[in-house]
Parts: sequence; C-alpha cells; structure tokens
Amino acid sequence: MKTLRLILGDQLNHKHSWFNGDQDNNIYFMAEMRQETDYVTHHIQKVVAFFMAMRGFNEWMQDRGWNTVYYNLDDDNNTQDLIENLKQLIKEQDIEKFEYLAPDEWRLDQQLKDFCQSLDMEWQGYDTEHFLTKRKDVEKFFEGKKRLTMEYFYRDMRKKYDIMIEGDKEPEGGKWNYDQSNRKKWDEKTEIPHERGFRKDVNEITDLLEKEGVKTIGRIDSENFNWPTTRQDGLDVLNYFCEHLLVHFGDFQDAMHTDQDYLFHSRLSFAMNCKLLSPLEVIQTVLSRFRESGKENIDISQVEGFVRQILGWREFMRGIYWKEMPDYQSKNVLENNNKLPDFYWTGETKMNCLKHSINNSLDNAYAHHIQRLMITGNYALLTMTEPSYVDEWYLGIYIDAIEWVEITNTRGMSQWADGGIVATKPYVSSGSYINKMSNYCKGCAYKVTKKKAEEDACPFNSLYWNFLSEKQDYFKNNQRMNMMMALLKKMDPDLLKKHQSRANDIISNPEKY
Repeated sequence: MKTLRLILGDQLNHKHSWFNGDQDNNIYFMAEMRQETDYVTHHIQKVVAFFMAMRGFNEWMQDRGWNTVYYNLDDDNNTQDLIENLKQLIKEQDIEKFEYLAPDEWRLDQQLKDFCQSLDMEWQGYDTEHFLTKRKDVEKFFEGKKRLTMEYFYRDMRKKYDIMIEGDKEPEGGKWNYDQSNRKKWDEKTEIPHERGFRKDVNEITDLLEKEGVKTIGRIDSENFNWPTTRQDGLDVLNYFCEHLLVHFGDFQDAMHTDQDYLFHSRLSFAMNCKLLSPLEVIQTVLSRFRESGKENIDISQVEGFVRQILGWREFMRGIYWKEMPDYQSKNVLENNNKLPDFYWTGETKMNCLKHSINNSLDNAYAHHIQRLMITGNYALLTMTEPSYVDEWYLGIYIDAIEWVEITNTRGMSQWADGGIVATKPYVSSGSYINKMSNYCKGCAYKVTKKKAEEDACPFNSLYWNFLSEKQDYFKNNQRMNMMMALLKKMDPDLLKKHQSRANDIISNPEKY
C-alpha cells in the first residue's frame, strides 16, 4: 500500500520504529511553510535552526535511499499550508494510506485530526517515541489529588525508570532533591569553559527568509551559526557538557552574570525539543559520566539537578499541557491587561538585569530558566501584563520554545495566570533576589539595597509591593503567600503609597526606565 508519512519539524527522531524494515512503499514528506513561520513572530535563529535541522534530517533519509518529498520555503509546489500540501501530494502521488506522528502542539494536533476525518482512505497516527510519558500519564497520576505537585511525579518517574535509585526504591545519596544546593551565585573564580559551539554558514537560509519576506526578531551571525542542528551535533554538545560543564552545573544553574551567557548550562534544549536526542539517552549519558568520574569529582547535587529538569519538570509540563489544553491558552486568573513594553524587542532599558537578559535573548535566542522566570517573567507579572503578550514573546524569541513547553512555563510558572495549576504561588521578587543571584545590580542605574521608593531605587522594589497590594484579594487563601501578605500589612502606609505611585509611573511610562 503506497503510504505518505508526514514528519513535522520537531519530530526528527532518528530512532523511531518507522525507520525499521522495508521502506519501498513509503514516501516521507517534510515542508518549510509560512503557516509555521508566521503564526507567531519567531527569532531568526529559531527559524534557521529548524530549517537546517529539517534539511539535515531529509538528507539522512535520502542517504538511505528512501523516498522523500521536501518543500523548501520557496518551492513552487509549496502552498505554505500543511493541509493543502497534503491534499496535493495525496492526489499527485496516488497515495493509498496516510500516516503521521502525533504533534506536540494542540493546534497542529487538531488540524491533522480534522484532516484525517475528511479522508476517504486508511490513515493512522503514531507516537513520536520520544517522551518518557504518554500524553495523559500526568493527568492519571494526579487523579483524585487536590494539588499537582511535580516533586511526587518526579519521584515516581525515578522509580519507574530506575534512575538514581538504590535498594528498595530509595534515592541515591539519601535525598530525592538537591535543589537547596543548586542556588549558588557564580563566584567568578570558578572557570567556565566556552560552550561547544559551531561555526556554520547559514547565509542561504537567511537570504531565503529575506527574499520571502518572513518577519523575524532577534539577531544572527549568518557565517558563524552555533546551534546543534543534526543528531551528531547534539551528541557532541551532550558529550562536551558531560566532560566540561556537568561538574558545576547544579551549583550555578540559577546564577546569572553579565559576562556569561550560558554559564554551565548544556544548550541541549533545541536538540531535545526537535527530538534529535531523546531524554532517556541524555540522562543515561550524564549518569554514565557521573559514575565514571567518581563521586569525589562530580557531586551528586550537580547530576540530580540536571536529571530533575528533564525527567521531572519537562515531562510534567508536557503532561499539564495535554491535561489543560485548549482552555489553558486563555487563562488569566489575575486579570492582568497591560501591554509588554517595547524594550522587550530592543533591550533598550536602564534596568541592567532586563537589559542583559533581553539582549542575551535577542543575541542568542536563549536565556536560561532563571533569566526567563525571575527577570523577564518577573517584570512582566509585576507590571501586570496580559499573559497572551507574554506567551507570544516567549514562544517567538527562544530557540527551544514549542507551545507544549512554552505556555505551561509562561502562563503557569511565570505569570501564575492559571491560578496555581503549575505553581503554588507566583514567582515574584523585589530587586533583592536579583542581587542575590547575579551581578546585574552592579553598575546599574538604580540602587537595589538601601533605596526604597526613591527615583533611583530599583524599579522592581516598588513594582513588587504594588503588585502584592493590587492582587492581595487573589492570595488571601494562599498559605504560601501568608508571609508576604503579613509584611505588606505591616508596611508604613505612606511608604506603600510611594511604592504604588512609582509603580504606576513605571507601568505607564516604561520607556523612561
């Protein structure tokens, strides 16, 4: 039976069972489409990375002699619409059966389900064979529970996959979680090796995007593109991380610094999210390095912090996505309605933490999780920004942003728009946390420590107290907010009014700051 098999740009799994056995009757289809470049304005490095990865995967299939159809963005046959392209191919190639890998985005999943229901031929959807859980596993795990606590899910995953487990289902090292050891400020004495980069010339793709008028954000060095876009690239980055960065990953995974864009982070997220690497092989490779090095060389806290992000948080967030969509994309429990400031697209602000984190994002299509959560996300929440604007920015600007992982982290973890489905309390802070975890406050136009609501005081201070005051009715039954609410009530009323006045000016006139 002549079969058309669809592969999307984030489904580049070389190890998939599709690729076992005879391929004579299969035609594999991939396409660069305006449908996907235009549904949100993406960072130029994100578009380039996906196109490079897709083209490389198509070449991998062609090298094996398999039948493929690949539409470049400017291909004359490319309708720029997924369904129209499929209809056209099915007719032209006399296709008798249609098969696809289940998309990770609800939008595409619905599009393909609707299409398949209209077909008068046999069709079948398949799992991508990438994740360690099925779509509904998280929902089933928490069935009947009041709280969706990631820690309990994470422990269950450790036991299920026998990862860092000793004896009778006990955690290796005696603790399940070493998060308290993963919050150190970088001391500037611990040497950070240069990231494992690449120097790829991508002018062909950037010229194509310009010719076709694809709107993008961010910056790119077209002659020195340095993200992994093949499976071998991904393996090289993974091995480099294990050899040079893992030893201090856990210590400084929350740290931020003006001179370091990546610190000890792995830069594996894009390769994983488009499935060039599987989560299990990444975890197993890291654990192998840990065992080989000896515990005296790499502390268990470095490794557990990394494993938790992949085995716990990544799988948990995907499960929340499929449990809560499509309603999740419109949640706005705090009823925030302000716009995102223009400096999120330029990095032009006097606030050093935002300036650095945003410019890092614009330069590299990347920022690590604390920059996203406690700098750009914190500011957006404290200024009571409408979550849809925040979603759009995060989904567009980051190279690893696919909706299943972006929206749960943004609308849930960062903006608390879901009212506590993901996080028990909002992740907000004044400037003191930023000062504690970074050197951003040094050399900033604003003073973070002794200043309160003065003109040269850190804007995060006034925004923080104003936010708590404005939203206190939403938190009156939230036990984890009790301490902050108690401090708010003790605050001198005149000082609170000064904070409120300054915060309103910051929100109304962000360009001043």
